[in-house]
Amino acid sequence: MTDSSLRLIAALLLATPLSSGAQSYELPHGRWFDGNSFVARTIYVDRGVIVARRPARVDSTIDLTGKFIVPPYGEAHNHNIEGSPPATIKKYLDAGIFYVKDPCSFPEASVEAVGKLNIPSSIDGVFSGGCLTSVDGHPSGLVRRNIARGSMKPTDGDGRFLHALVDSTDFERRWPGILASKPDFIKVILVYSEEHAKRANDPAYFNWHGMDPALLPLVVARTHSAGLRVSAHVESAADFHAAVTAGVDEINHMPGFRPDRDSVSTMTRVKRYEIAPADARLAAQRGTYVVTTLGESTDFLAMGDKAGLDSATRKQVRDLYVRNLKLLRSSGVRIAIGSDAFRGNSMTEIMSIRTLGAFDDRELLRMWSIVTPKTIFPGRHIACFDAGCEASLLALDGDPLTDFKNTQRIGLRMKRGVLLSP
Repeated sequence: MTDSSLRLIAALLLATPLSSGAQSYELPHGRWFDGNSFVARTIYVDRGVIVARRPARVDSTIDLTGKFIVPPYGEAHNHNIEGSPPATIKKYLDAGIFYVKDPCSFPEASVEAVGKLNIPSSIDGVFSGGCLTSVDGHPSGLVRRNIARGSMKPTDGDGRFLHALVDSTDFERRWPGILASKPDFIKVILVYSEEHAKRANDPAYFNWHGMDPALLPLVVARTHSAGLRVSAHVESAADFHAAVTAGVDEINHMPGFRPDRDSVSTMTRVKRYEIAPADARLAAQRGTYVVTTLGESTDFLAMGDKAGLDSATRKQVRDLYVRNLKLLRSSGVRIAIGSDAFRGNSMTEIMSIRTLGAFDDRELLRMWSIVTPKTIFPGRHIACFDAGCEASLLALDGDPLTDFKNTQRIGLRMKRGVLLSP
């Protein structure tokens, strides 16, 4: 970017409040990511949207010489945007992450976000409301801990942060109230569903079971009839199978992303986490997205002996992650980047995933900037640079396909046609 362009941007930011709305721009000399390569183009923006021709009036021209333009990144799984904390929003924007998905939240989260999220000067977020599980199922442990800490009340559990379903009759009774809370999507919990009967009836498995998998087809049918999508938390390969055969739209977590009952010794049973090729093919056929959440696990393995696992087991687990990721990729499954890291985000996630070597940098960039935003906001024209797409972009100071660290060298941010402060 030329010095004159930088001075122009600074003048625009000072003269035009972000709330005043989008202007019209001519953006020449940039190299724009089309999912495979960077293509030299001139892009025109009018009223927050990319247009095919130069507008009759152009408010300003921004010379993008030397810049590599990518769609803003997404975070497909985190729980840190409820309440719209300003520091968290800034951290996302600084990293170039504009789109965030929160699976499991209080029912009022979307209402409380009005005016704070989903505006040009902030991130865009969606909330599931309370997730669907079983009595004493995950995330009941989180609720119990937060009640002990004083950050939740006893009444914040069943019926609010989660819905502890007993059977189909109980689900049908609760469903109108769940819909009345206006969730953006529905989140269901599966935890070692192949052992559901055993775990649901044994207090030793408190928090380590989920919804009865027999209920899942009914839940998916009702949710789709309401025009909403279903995201499924999974732990085992059997959970993955149950989710994809029931027709969920998104699978959250890779099987084996954490050890059973937080006991690292259980990670030696890698077979229970190996995704079946037939399930991967079915996920691809049905357009099911799979969200990673492997960053913290990968970082844990990288601790070496401090992880409490011998080198052979660490290699087994790491190889499992790589096999599953490569299977999904070769089957044509859409893989989205999500961290489930309350103090982190998808930037830390993708950097950790990169160390596994399952994907090249082109694939990683496509997942983060194109696939992930589309599973968060599937009905919007985002993560694209064609006429009619929202004018949201990151101008990078270097080629991320040459050095992936350039994904964080962001020289300019535009959201729906509005320039964001550096």
